[in-house]
Amino acid sequence: MNLLFISKGAGCKCSVDLAQAKFYIPLFFLLIGLCGGLVYGGYRIAGVTQPADARPLVQEEWVKDMERQRREVSAARSQAEENVNALALRLGQLQAHVIRLDALGKRLVKMAELDGGEFDFDDPPAQGGAGPVSDQQPLAVPDFLATLDEVSRQLSDRERQLNLLSAFLMNSNLQEEVLPAGRPVKKGWISSYFGKRTDPFTGKIGYHEGIDFAGKLGSEVIAVASGVVSYAGRRSKYGNTVEISHGNGYVTRYAHNQKILVKVGDTVKKGETVAKMGSSGRSTGPHVHFEVIVQGKVVNPLRYIRADAK
Repeated sequence: MNLLFISKGAGCKCSVDLAQAKFYIPLFFLLIGLCGGLVYGGYRIAGVTQPADARPLVQEEWVKDMERQRREVSAARSQAEENVNALALRLGQLQAHVIRLDALGKRLVKMAELDGGEFDFDDPPAQGGAGPVSDQQPLAVPDFLATLDEVSRQLSDRERQLNLLSAFLMNSNLQEEVLPAGRPVKKGWISSYFGKRTDPFTGKIGYHEGIDFAGKLGSEVIAVASGVVSYAGRRSKYGNTVEISHGNGYVTRYAHNQKILVKVGDTVKKGETVAKMGSSGRSTGPHVHFEVIVQGKVVNPLRYIRADAK
């Protein structure tokens, strides 16, 4: 058997007779094995040294990636904490609204004389239903925030409305407080009415501009409405006199007192004692001469006395 070798570059060929070259065959395979071993060894060497060289780069990439993830987690945590803090702030504002509304509601119930059992602001309003619905869906975060904004707006609107209602009721109650009504004494009786009468000193027909309430000397003379003391002193015929201005052109006068207990500028409430009954000035005995003056004109006090007869 012959092996034929052809050289393409040199353009020549040669042949080897295997029968004559038994000695070279083992050497040939030895060379092939040696070359294969060198190639495999180089590959292994390259495979060992390359990861050793690339390992720091890979570790550096891992470190960078982990650091980036840490920053992202930290940012997400900070954002979540900010959102929770914002929700807590909104919740605190809503709670403050509810507390104010509860206080305002209680005051309105009292002012309007409503049934406290029906309008009980200490307990939540009664609610109910048939039970959970199968197609109910959880409330998403955007819907929750929108609902929170709507509740906050409704609370603000209700607070403004209730404040207006409170002011209206308060003004109504204030009008009742400042409008003259009732008797100027706690104990006593009417001894002389408003209008024409026989003068107790001359016996002639005269005009009496008030109503006299007789009683015990030193008994209490009270204000028939809230107001400000506009006069406190002695007037010739009236003796020791107190005048109270109630606003809207209303003034009440309490005369013939034994002692005055208030001074000009004092604020008095309805039912407050302003003087002690006496007989000072032009008087025949202990009584209080009571007048009601509207827009500078003396009017019959009887309608204001009867207005409080309830």
